[in-house]
Amino acid sequence: MTLDEILASLFPGGGARVGDDGLISGAGTIPGVGEADVVGVANGAALGVEGAARLAGMTLDIIKAGRGRPLLVLIDSDSQRMSRRDELLGLSEYLAHLAKCLRLAELSGVRTVGILYGHTAAGAFIATALATGVLVALPGANPEVMDLPSMARVTKLPLEVLQEKAKSTPVFAPGLDNLARTGAVREVWDPARPLPEQLAALLAQPVGADVRDELGAQRGGRPRAQDVARRVEALADG
Repeated sequence: MTLDEILASLFPGGGARVGDDGLISGAGTIPGVGEADVVGVANGAALGVEGAARLAGMTLDIIKAGRGRPLLVLIDSDSQRMSRRDELLGLSEYLAHLAKCLRLAELSGVRTVGILYGHTAAGAFIATALATGVLVALPGANPEVMDLPSMARVTKLPLEVLQEKAKSTPVFAPGLDNLARTGAVREVWDPARPLPEQLAALLAQPVGADVRDELGAQRGGRPRAQDVARRVEALADG
């Protein structure tokens, strides 16, 4: 689905817009859900210090408003902006601040739902989609925490070795199917069904603890994470 199709389905009365900087913002009424806010990144834009700061500011304004309505985070981005300027300005801190703002929203009673409909990678992916309370995706989405050529440069392992490992280790590999198997993506929505209907069903699920490790175990993408997490919790409680 294109962004226009997604917004038309979720907000038939309008209210969401894309700025010249590629950032999504706005609010509107979603059929069967009610009023909701929306932020995000569109058109494959790279997320730099200005974009991260602006998204964080929007999120804080939504928290301060105290309306308690859902916040949708739509994502089709590049990775973080790879520039010397952004790195010198402390881009990693800006991205961390954005992730913490989204987490604060969830803790403040604002349900945060990431909707991944395009590409996203690296720090931009972690600070937006993965920082929401629950992440869903549409078919055709292409997430990757790190692409394999970059991973080869970091690990000093041959690309061919990483490609072979990626075939059997979902947590190691890019792509929507792999991210879903690890539990990072809760659901892959059906574009043939109304999106508001699927969003309403998602929001009807009880708010609780992070279940990504549990889903990863059930789907075979992270067979050990849940067990390790429970053992750490038990040691901490003891």
